Amino acid sequence: MERILDVKNLEIDFKTYAGTVHAIRDVDFHLNKGETLAIVGESGSGKSVTVRTLMGLLASNAQIVKGSVEFGGKDIVHMTERELTHLRGNDIAMIFQDPMTSLDPTMPIGRQVAEPLLLHTKVSKKQALAEAVRVLELVGIPNAEGRLKDYPHQFSGGQRQRIVIAIAIINNPKILIADEPTTALDVTIQAQILSLLKEIQTKIDTSIIFITHDLGVVAGIADRVAVMYAGKIIEYGQVDEIFYNAQHPYTWGLLEAMPTLETKSKRLYAIPGTPPNLIAPPKGDAFAARNEFALEIDLEQQPPFFAVSPTHSAATWLLDPQAPKVTLPPEIQRRHQIWEEKFAHKGVHA
Repeated sequence: MERILDVKNLEIDFKTYAGTVHAIRDVDFHLNKGETLAIVGESGSGKSVTVRTLMGLLASNAQIVKGSVEFGGKDIVHMTERELTHLRGNDIAMIFQDPMTSLDPTMPIGRQVAEPLLLHTKVSKKQALAEAVRVLELVGIPNAEGRLKDYPHQFSGGQRQRIVIAIAIINNPKILIADEPTTALDVTIQAQILSLLKEIQTKIDTSIIFITHDLGVVAGIADRVAVMYAGKIIEYGQVDEIFYNAQHPYTWGLLEAMPTLETKSKRLYAIPGTPPNLIAPPKGDAFAARNEFALEIDLEQQPPFFAVSPTHSAATWLLDPQAPKVTLPPEIQRRHQIWEEKFAHKGVHA
């Protein structure tokens, strides 16, 4: 498949009064044309910082220590502000988490949707507003033409998120970044927005990077999944590989925390402990202190990536040939069994 984005060896620090926070630590991933890549992890794992780098939207106290972000034959890390201004909203667009903070409460939504088109093209205001009507209809806003002069507070939460999506897609970006776009919405509206994103992806032929802390959300939208923890990607694979053949104990914890029809306990599982302080990252595996399956080497040395399949790898010492076999949690055993039953006939094994 054609790669549209390639992130290599990305490291980002933040200067704070308490010290230097090593927020992103040697992150590598790529995005293929027309696919959806989900980046999953707890709050503070580095998901949002990583994708904001793609648009040059890092805070003033952030420093890219090393790495590259290759897009369209150029390295975004070394782009000028003028080049980044052209990139944002044109080639790469972003849907933020809270639509009320993304929209200007003092400006009619018609002007807000048309603004990226006026900024990046030479169309007239009349043409831009006509295109705004088209994309508002595309995202499901009823009577779009009649509501161009309405303000954000006159729309429901789900409609406001649809308007934010319309702003992001009006220039047909090559990459659409969705940063937890459904967190503030109820479950029914959340499902509608996820379905809308997949529909739009097909219609405008874009690639999507979907950021979430909820592994369950990505099941119906992602092609591949990257699991992040403490500023690093720790597991990487196709969506079925992550859901049914996960290999990293942190991914197991995320899967165990998901409610399913088989969940009988009144209390959901929660991963014990808290993420490490990234002012002084652990010498070994950052998840070791929370990992009931941790080995002695986890405290001393960061694990490399071990290949599980050509499309699936995980950074855990449990995959080392010399590692002892462990008894998997019941939920993970169940998922691995589904994997074997569903994929063994295709010649793919755990």
